[in-house]
Amino acid sequence: MLTNRQKKIGLLLVYLVGFAYSCNYTNHAPLIPLLISQFGFTKAMAGLLATAMFLTHALVQIPGGHLSDKFGGRNVIIGSLLIVVIGNIFIAQSNSYQQLLFWKFFTGFGTGTSFIAGARYISQLVSEDKLAKAQGYYGATILLGSGFVIFIVPRIAELTNWRGAFISTASVALLALIFWLALAPRPKMKEHPHIKLSSLLLHPQLWLLGLVQMASFGLVIVIGNWITILLKQQLQISNTLVISAIASLVILLGVIGRPLGGYLVDKIGVRLILEVSFLFNTVGCLLLAFLGMSIGFTLLAIVLLGFGCALPYTTLFNRATILFPGRAGAAKGLVNMLGVIMILVGAPLVGYIADVSGKFTNAFIALACFSFIVWIISFKLKNNPQ
Repeated sequence: MLTNRQKKIGLLLVYLVGFAYSCNYTNHAPLIPLLISQFGFTKAMAGLLATAMFLTHALVQIPGGHLSDKFGGRNVIIGSLLIVVIGNIFIAQSNSYQQLLFWKFFTGFGTGTSFIAGARYISQLVSEDKLAKAQGYYGATILLGSGFVIFIVPRIAELTNWRGAFISTASVALLALIFWLALAPRPKMKEHPHIKLSSLLLHPQLWLLGLVQMASFGLVIVIGNWITILLKQQLQISNTLVISAIASLVILLGVIGRPLGGYLVDKIGVRLILEVSFLFNTVGCLLLAFLGMSIGFTLLAIVLLGFGCALPYTTLFNRATILFPGRAGAAKGLVNMLGVIMILVGAPLVGYIADVSGKFTNAFIALACFSFIVWIISFKLKNNPQ
C-alpha cells in the first residue's frame, strides 16, 4: 500500500513524463521554415511529418493500453520514453526529408504508448474521487509541453541550429526517464471483472468520445502545427519572439482549460461543457479564416480555441474509465486513437489547401464546419455514463 507521500511523488513524476513526451509532439512545427529551407519540401509534405508521428501514435493506443492494463503503467512508460529519446536523437541527425519522416514515424510509437501508460498509471495510483483532478493536471502538462516547444524551440534553433533544437527535446525526455527509473513508485494493480475487448471496441459511447477527441485534442494539434506560419503570413509581424508567444497560446491555454474542465464537469455536466467547447472552436476557426488580419480578433480566436479544445479532456478519459474500469487503458486508447485520426488527415490537408490556394482561409472554414458538426453530434452523448 502506497503512502500519501509516495502517491504525490508518483503524480509529480507522471506529470513530468507528460510534459517530456509531449515536447516531441510539436517540436518540428516551429522549425518547418528552417526544414523547408534545408530540404526543399512543400507545406503538404511538412504536414506529413505530423501525420507520420501520429499514425504510429494512434496505432499503439489500444495495444499500449492493453499492455498498461496487464503490466502496469510504470513498466510500460520506461520503454516508451526510451523510444521517444532515440527517435529525436536520430531526427537531429537526419540528412533528408525521408529520414525526418521515418524517425517521426518511429517516435510516434513512444509518444502514443507514453500517453496511454501515463493515464493508466494515474488511475492505478489515485482513488476514483480524485481521478478527475489528477487526470486534468496530467492533461495540462501534456499541453504545457506541446505548447512550450512552439515558443522555446525557435529560440534554441537561433542559438544552435534545428538539429540542436531536436536534441534539446530528446534531452527533456531522457531526464524524465532517469527520474522515473529512480523514483516512480509501484502502485498495486487493481482487480476488475474481465471484459471482452470486442465489447469495448463496439461500444457506441466510446466512439462518440473518440469523435469529441478528434474535435478537441486533434483540432488543437492540427492548428498548433500551422499557427506559426499562419500568423507570420496574416499579421505581418517581423518579431519572431512575438509570433512564437502568440502561437504557443493556442496550446498553452489548455494548461488552465484541462483542469478547469475537470472542475466544471461536476458543476454543470458533461453535455454543457461539450456544447460550449465546440461553439468556441467553431467561432475561433471562423475568426482565423476571415478576420485573421486583425491582432485583436486573432487573439480572441486563439483564446476561444485554447479553452474550447481543452475543456473536454478530463470528461473524455474519466468517462472511458467509468465505462470500462477493467480495461481502462484500452478504452482510453480507443478514444485517443480516434482523436488522432484528425491529426493524420488534418495536418497534411491544411498544408495542401494552403499550397493550392496560397492562404489558409479555406482550411480554417473546413475546420469550423467540422467543429460545428461535432457540436451537433455531442447532444447524443449521455450525461450519465451508465
